[in-house]
Amino acid sequence: MSNLFKTGKTLAILGAILSLCFGTSLASAQNYPNRTVKMIVPLTTGSGADIAGRIVAKSLTETWKQPVIIENRPGAGGLIGTGVVVNSEADGYTLLVQSASYAANPAIYKKLPYDPLKSLVDVAILGQTPYVMVTAIDGPYQTIRDLVIAAKSKPGEVTFASAGVGSSTHLAAEYFNQMMGIKLVHVPYKGSPEAIQDTMSGRTAFYMAPLDTAIGQLKGGKLRALGVTSKVRNAAVPDIPTIAEQGYSNFEIALWFGVWAPAGTPANIVKKINTDINQAMQDPEVKNAYETKGIKATPMSPSEFSKFVRDEMAKYQKIAKDANIEPQ
Repeated sequence: MSNLFKTGKTLAILGAILSLCFGTSLASAQNYPNRTVKMIVPLTTGSGADIAGRIVAKSLTETWKQPVIIENRPGAGGLIGTGVVVNSEADGYTLLVQSASYAANPAIYKKLPYDPLKSLVDVAILGQTPYVMVTAIDGPYQTIRDLVIAAKSKPGEVTFASAGVGSSTHLAAEYFNQMMGIKLVHVPYKGSPEAIQDTMSGRTAFYMAPLDTAIGQLKGGKLRALGVTSKVRNAAVPDIPTIAEQGYSNFEIALWFGVWAPAGTPANIVKKINTDINQAMQDPEVKNAYETKGIKATPMSPSEFSKFVRDEMAKYQKIAKDANIEPQ
């Protein structure tokens, strides 16, 4: 009887502990957020992820009644800013906003200072946009055919810009080079704004720019667009033909932006952030801002986004391998 009493008492204590833990976890999600949420963008101001992040952060600030601020931490192909989030408290108050470069980096670096499959939790996708292949408005390339002919006649001489080694813009351009059977010289920059500036001045032949970062210069007549990388034309720039419709029917690659949290962030907080981001993308102001920038909302659950990220990692691994890129 005594042992039975002790066992019952032990079970009661364990039940109370579990109830307390569950209640605390539930309360944390119900009360989240009750202070400022910081979104770390490991890229420069004006980059695609920065633009998408700021649009959504503004909407979340209104929904949550708490400040959601963007903090840019560029450098080392996004590794510096990503490291800040990896080493933050797993409480949902420090989040990562990154582009497809998150999936591209494992294909470029031999050893990352974090495990992309374990150090962070996949939270939500912010949207997708095509790349637009841009060149100098007064440069020698009027069409993609002009560029391909020049590259084939001068192998290893024609240059292309990227937003950094291992960035999605780097591997998107390498994918183009592979599809066209050409060899070009890679010129990495600190970010999209710098890559666009040098391409605009003619220092590089082309840049596979995120549409949302180059749309202002395109509409202002400061850059020539050779084509967008989507299968169909983008509604924000309907006059720009796709690369596919110019005789390269199998060509398609998209840029996307997402949100991650440190590993260990409670699942119910992850779910709340995901739900609220997906709802934000239905906000007329967000939808209008997205459409203006050529971004398409593609809501996913955390599990759907997680599968998507892993599929993208495999895709970029193949591009890097086929391009004979030696991991750094």
